[in-house]
Amino acid sequence: MTDTNAFIESALRTIRIEHDSVAALSERIDASFIKACELVLASKGRVVVTGMGKSGHIGNKIAATLASTGTPAMAMHPAEASHGDLGMITPSDIVLAISNSGNTEELTSLLPALKRKDIPLISMTGDSNSVLAQASDTVLDISVSEEACPLGLAPTSSTTATLVMGDALAMALLEARGFTHDDFAMSHPGGKLGRRLLVRVQDLMHSGDEIPMVSADTALSEALIEMSRKGFGLTTVADSDRNISGVFTDGDLRRALDAGKDLQNTSISQVMSSGFVSIAPGALAVEAVKAMQDANVYVLIVKNEGEPIAGIIKMHDLLQANVV
Repeated sequence: MTDTNAFIESALRTIRIEHDSVAALSERIDASFIKACELVLASKGRVVVTGMGKSGHIGNKIAATLASTGTPAMAMHPAEASHGDLGMITPSDIVLAISNSGNTEELTSLLPALKRKDIPLISMTGDSNSVLAQASDTVLDISVSEEACPLGLAPTSSTTATLVMGDALAMALLEARGFTHDDFAMSHPGGKLGRRLLVRVQDLMHSGDEIPMVSADTALSEALIEMSRKGFGLTTVADSDRNISGVFTDGDLRRALDAGKDLQNTSISQVMSSGFVSIAPGALAVEAVKAMQDANVYVLIVKNEGEPIAGIIKMHDLLQANVV
């Protein structure tokens, strides 16, 4: 019978070893790390990330993280590089080579060509005396005291440490470049993340004749027709310059009926609500979602402070745009 406690003990041991390996990196964020950042920032090209085996898999993720956070980057397979792909590296590029041993043949075989091209080289390695380290302009130490694998064979702690060092480099560069939310959005236009970061209220709002609107002296009965025709569950009350003074909602209608108001002889200004929730046209659509949730409403007036109404937006618009 399997000892289920052994599963837990093994998992906790793995987490502890990898935690300690990552914690040890803090002491290695030093002059070498600073130089790596400076080399990348000075480069006019891309960071070409290369590594063999598991290091290559981690390198692919590091390249993707760099590229999505403001540092142009790409991954290159070292074995393919020896058979022609090395030509993808331009004089403006910089290479980030990953090897725990620092002696991986597929990587070391590239060193003479990189030297001839005068390509700056940053290495991530666990051996500062390795062939790769000795050929590098700066070395990021990713050594670990032990792998989490009980056999000491499968890359575990070392790959985790490499990934974290890569993230540390990417985030340091992101901040140095002043990379913003808008910059991030431009790198992620697809999917829900992109929509949440890119779509603004003005992209979804209803404007012009689509806005339900009546003047302050409009009879309540006529206002109801406008509400029904436009289908927003409310109508705005505004002057000829579209300066809004209030709104009349389904809730206001119920209260007017409960008070026995005459639909024909009551003007909308007598029963409208002067308070309403608004949002600026340039606000992110996701901000409109929060504003609706906070105010417990399903429609927002779109306008800049002190300006005429620009539009109207409802929760259904935001749901259709998939920003919720």
